[in-house]
Amino acid sequence: MADTPLADDYEAAGFGRRIGWGEHPAVLLVDPVQAYAVPDSRLYLDTAEPALHAMAHLVRAARRTQFPVIFTAVHYDDEPSSHAPHFARKVPSLDAFRAGNPLAAFTPLCAPQPGEIVIHKHYPSAFFQTRLRDVLTVLGVDTLVIGGFSTSGCVRATTLDSLQYGLRPIVVRDAVADRDTGPHEGNLFDLDSKYADVVDVGVACRRLGDPVHPRPGRI
Repeated sequence: MADTPLADDYEAAGFGRRIGWGEHPAVLLVDPVQAYAVPDSRLYLDTAEPALHAMAHLVRAARRTQFPVIFTAVHYDDEPSSHAPHFARKVPSLDAFRAGNPLAAFTPLCAPQPGEIVIHKHYPSAFFQTRLRDVLTVLGVDTLVIGGFSTSGCVRATTLDSLQYGLRPIVVRDAVADRDTGPHEGNLFDLDSKYADVVDVGVACRRLGDPVHPRPGRI
């Protein structure tokens, strides 16, 4: 409705109810890699650093309370076109994720510890043609707390699949980032309206059972 504020319009249509948390959450960080954090990368996001600090808070909270932490990374053994031909045609900068490219490495702020699970993927969703669903089933996870890059791409795709596989997706606003505020905010609004609960990092850390103490100016 043209004269109705957007949030009110969506609420009147029945969108935006809360999914809530289950009993067995896990933190999933989607592609916290150097390609998004290094300024000379074609995929660099100038909002990556504060998001990475928020992701680090989530990881510390989950580790302290012994909830699972899972990392994903796009990875191609050879030319991206040999694994994901149309995706590579659409996004030539996927070459950053070829084996051996330093941009494909995890950032120092958000890197897996020995024994933590890493899921390699060829496409945006962390679920598509990967073992993630089986891993979560074995771990008994019912709630997926999601951060990563980018809000409108891999985070969105992973969140939708999370819902469709019967999980409770919780997207942490501070812990995701995109190339521009338009797609970032638009996708957060849409995810929160239809497919997930969007919360801030303090709420997420407290629900994981650990308080958050962000550094001043970081989040």
